Amino acid sequence: MPEITKRVERAELVRRIERAEKLLQKGKAAEALEEYLQALRDDPENDTVRQLSADLCLSQNRGRDAVHLLGELFERQVNAGDATRASLTYKKLARHGSPTWEQKFRFGQLLEGSNKKLAVGTYESALSDLAKLNDKKGALQVLGRVVELEPVQANFLRVAELCSELGESKAAAEGFKRVAQLAEASGGDPGPWYERAYQEDSSDEQIALAYGKSLLGQGQVGAAIFILEPQVNAGKNSSELRDIYAEALLAAGRYAEAEPLVWQLFEQNPNRMPQVTTLIGQLLETEQDATAVSLARKLGQFQAKRGERRQFLAAMQDLTTARRTSSEMLEFLSELFNAANREGDYCQTLLKLFDVYCGTGDFAKAAECLDRAAEVDPYEPGHAKRLDLLKSKIDENKFKEIASRFTSTSPTAAQKAIEHEATLGASTLQDLMLQAEILVQYGMRNKAMERLQRIQELFPREEERNEDLQRLYLAAGVTPRYAGSAPLPAQPSIPAVAAAVAAAPTADPAAELRNVTRVAEITRKLYHQGSAPAVLTTAVNEIGAHWEVSRCVASMRTPGSAPTAVQEFCGKGVKEGSRAAIKEVMNALQDMASEEPVIISDAQRGPELQNVRNAVTELGVTAVLALPLSNGEDSVGVLALLHNKPRAWPHTDAVVLKTLADQMVIALNNAGLRRLVKNLSVTEEKSGLLKRGSYLDLLLAESKRAVQNAAPLSVLLLQFGRSAALVKEYGEAAVESVMDKIGQQFAANIRTNDLAFRYDTTTIALILGDTAEKEAMMAIEKLRKIIAGVHLPPKDGTQRGHAMEFSAGLAEAVVRENYDSIDIVTEVINRAEHALATSVAQGPGKIVSLVAALASGAVA
Repeated sequence: MPEITKRVERAELVRRIERAEKLLQKGKAAEALEEYLQALRDDPENDTVRQLSADLCLSQNRGRDAVHLLGELFERQVNAGDATRASLTYKKLARHGSPTWEQKFRFGQLLEGSNKKLAVGTYESALSDLAKLNDKKGALQVLGRVVELEPVQANFLRVAELCSELGESKAAAEGFKRVAQLAEASGGDPGPWYERAYQEDSSDEQIALAYGKSLLGQGQVGAAIFILEPQVNAGKNSSELRDIYAEALLAAGRYAEAEPLVWQLFEQNPNRMPQVTTLIGQLLETEQDATAVSLARKLGQFQAKRGERRQFLAAMQDLTTARRTSSEMLEFLSELFNAANREGDYCQTLLKLFDVYCGTGDFAKAAECLDRAAEVDPYEPGHAKRLDLLKSKIDENKFKEIASRFTSTSPTAAQKAIEHEATLGASTLQDLMLQAEILVQYGMRNKAMERLQRIQELFPREEERNEDLQRLYLAAGVTPRYAGSAPLPAQPSIPAVAAAVAAAPTADPAAELRNVTRVAEITRKLYHQGSAPAVLTTAVNEIGAHWEVSRCVASMRTPGSAPTAVQEFCGKGVKEGSRAAIKEVMNALQDMASEEPVIISDAQRGPELQNVRNAVTELGVTAVLALPLSNGEDSVGVLALLHNKPRAWPHTDAVVLKTLADQMVIALNNAGLRRLVKNLSVTEEKSGLLKRGSYLDLLLAESKRAVQNAAPLSVLLLQFGRSAALVKEYGEAAVESVMDKIGQQFAANIRTNDLAFRYDTTTIALILGDTAEKEAMMAIEKLRKIIAGVHLPPKDGTQRGHAMEFSAGLAEAVVRENYDSIDIVTEVINRAEHALATSVAQGPGKIVSLVAALASGAVA
């Protein structure tokens, strides 16, 4: 029965089509169209009837019905894989109507194999329709095909931006990574795009690695470490990641942290030995001698197993020649040469050690080195002179034992060896000159003559090529004489100085010698420090430990104001003093010692510190030696040695410590200069703004300064419209140009202690030091006036372009002495960003300030 029904329906369909054809022959097109449409309803699979119906609709001016029929026909032909007919149908559809974005997308797919340019044009038309519909998911689908056909930087950027707007972070990160790679391949700067990729997906190892490498290439070492460190800590230890992270740590001077990574990479590839030896040298330069020797020992064992001990020894010899002299490294090197039976090198290393120990006043160890060297070669030139240096400085029996090794050496040969002895090196000469200069300056003539005599013996005729040594001889009134000439002439000392020396407490000559020789060593340590706090810490620790005082305190302060930095050393068994008591005493001492050192024998009872008697009692101070810290004629602080028992301060102590105080100021200035150079190295060339990579580091430093000075600190974020929309409307070049102008205006008009950063494409961040919320609001209005004349390029023939109006988010940091700086920074960053997001939501020109009281609990 169903079969009969189908035949009946088929017969009826055929009759309808025949009637339609007859009606067409009679010119009755409208009636024919109705028959065709009825037949199509009965048989929706009949594309021939659908085609005829569409044509008749067009002839009858029924355009909407024709477009509908052609659209259905196009979809069926595409699904059937009939590309030729589908293309013809689409063109007819486009002529008589407007295809949907889906139809344009399908047609573009048909064209990809034959006409890529036309396919891209069709996709772009579909994207315009989707933009009007605000259909971002559809747009992403179409853009995927555009990128396949034209994989250029601009298209990848469109995909990345769209994925970011849709919240598809991983796809957005992949897109920005591809943009960065293409920018790098074309010679552009990939950094901003790697930063965008990292913001979308910070967990991706490849993106973090590429971003970190880019930052490192720009000299933003701290930012590179900040990006790479979480990846390493998360266990993502690819060889390339470890290599770049190690390179960043080395560039930052964090050598001890870099050592395990460098060693792992070396074990995987022994050809990286130069990197290991370089690291050993850097550890030596930063006085991390124990770590350097440990690494060198490990390297020696590794190379010995590979049968390359000779190459290792040669590398170590070159290293100790080129780098800072280290007693621990020379001891290790002497062990190596002794084990390798290289007697000549072993002896020379021992003699270098002898010079080092003599320079530090450790004559017992110097004697041991000379004894071992004499055992190897008693005829080495200069032994007699070295022995003479030990006279009266070591045990008499030990001295005689060493001297007995040289009895077979004839006086003539010994004298000849002395006359032809090689110089001991620039560091020894500089140390001796520094000591002699101090002694000459303060009238200690006998000791100064000893140093000059020593220079003349070890460095004959050095003054002929060294202008500094010439001036030193002239200042001392000495004319060097050689080859049997008269000894250095003695001249009477200045009466005033002699009186001062006579009035000073009697001091142990050996102790005076140690104090003078210690100046060079402490000075070198001060100059190695990279920041002002490190300089102050090193100074008080070294000076306090050497002079064995209860406390050694350094205070930096402009007279009449509060201290900006205070650093304290406490001796064994001495508790740290309260901050208030230390400040009181140091302020009083600075006012007293503004130009000359001040010595107080009994601070508890004497009149000098009567105004701060309670603070003196609290600290348990009895004897005081205070020395001014001066930058030219300006007082910048004071260095004080405080002892809890009666103590006499020899004149030489005051002399030597005054020299060290001067060296402290120089080291502090150097540290400040290094910080300035570091800041300048991360500034954008065109805008004058600091780069985003240094934002966290400098905000952290400013927060520490704010806590230290109990000063307010505010963070301000200014956003000039939405970057994606501005770039799309005006172009990337125009937006970058106008932001560069704004950056230049900001950089030229903010205060010296304020910092301005390029936060992202159209956002600028300001760190306002010593600025509370009220003053920050005034600063915002000032900035608004400054950029009032900055406009985007004009469009549509207008004379003036769109004005750049900003939304602002403001947050004053919660600054408390007992709060951690990292917590302060984290909280204020989050609050500033939240304030900016709120202001943007309210519209252009709005300012939102989230007060500190709202977040104080989060920091505490």
